[in-house]
Amino acid sequence: MQGRGNTLCYQFDGMIMNIKNMVCPRCVMTVNAILKDAGIDATRVEMGEVETVAPLDAVTIHDLDCRLRAVGFELLHDRDDALVERIKAALIDLARRDDGHNHKLSAELPGLLDMEYKHLSAVFSAHEGRTIEKCYIARKVERAKELLVYGELTVGEIAYRLGYSSVAHMSAQFKQITGLTPTAWRNSQAQRTPLDQV
Repeated sequence: MQGRGNTLCYQFDGMIMNIKNMVCPRCVMTVNAILKDAGIDATRVEMGEVETVAPLDAVTIHDLDCRLRAVGFELLHDRDDALVERIKAALIDLARRDDGHNHKLSAELPGLLDMEYKHLSAVFSAHEGRTIEKCYIARKVERAKELLVYGELTVGEIAYRLGYSSVAHMSAQFKQITGLTPTAWRNSQAQRTPLDQV
């Protein structure tokens, strides 16, 4: 990618484009369909990132951006914006693992994004006005809401799956964000927030 300072131009000669608001496998399928419809061959489509087979000209990129915006996505042209989207995608992935592990972000993110945590944290905080940790907690709470809505697991099972040390720890974070305990939230039939808005 060609860039001036912190802003990327419309030349993606590295064949990698970052796309905002891709937060789930359905988003990946939607972007794949848009690429196919636009006649763009991609070697890889992941949450927040697309790699094309060949460089795209400015007209094709503009057309692609219009198509993406029509369904709630957009191409990112700023390196920091792109990095923040990659961090958000990694946080969503970590929050959805349900593997019972307490994922230490300062250990996990550098391996996933191939950058020092200090840099990731600084860029994220400057761009988002909150820490990576607060964003991750919000995503874990959103995942807890999803599991609560399904009604298949107890609050204790959800706390375990999400890597909390105890039900009390999850309940405290949940209440801090929603104003309700997990059980009260489940009983209230409150609404969930889309992950790209967390």
